[in-house]
Amino acid sequence: MMEAENMVPASEFCLYHNIELSFIYSLNESGLIDITNIEEKIFVPISQLKHLEKLMRLKNEMDINLEGIETITYLLQRIKDLQLRMYNLLTSYRFIKVHKIFTYVLD
Repeated sequence: MMEAENMVPASEFCLYHNIELSFIYSLNESGLIDITNIEEKIFVPISQLKHLEKLMRLKNEMDINLEGIETITYLLQRIKDLQLRMYNLLTSYRFIKVHKIFTYVLD
């Protein structure tokens, strides 16, 4: 049972948050979270709890269905990817600009 150390039983999470276990299964089938089956019990990795709670709030507080949650998750990931890409481009641009200045000064 050592694998379960970094995991939370899905049934306990559902009980604590008053949600159906079927929601966890649906999120897993959609590829939005991972679950692990250990000794016929379903577990959620602790590292995914914050994300799972965010998805749960979209469903419960904003009444967004699974397809909407999938779309929102995809779009948020795209935004993060584009922000990282912009950061990398800006960093590269700054490096090139500084390199050109030093090359000019040293020549």
